[in-house]
Amino acid sequence: MANRRKSLARKTRLLRAVGQNRRVPAWVMQRTNRTVVRHPKRRSWRRGHLHR
Repeated sequence: MANRRKSLARKTRLLRAVGQNRRVPAWVMQRTNRTVVRHPKRRSWRRGHLHR
């Protein structure tokens, strides 16, 4: 069961992490001739935790 009493600071941290967890845009891959394909800071919800 998830923690329902999250503080506002924790909620904003989680929301920011969700926003940052996006793939590399297609135009970046096209512009760099697919040398940039992966996002180095990409995070999975199951592997890898958020650090303070």
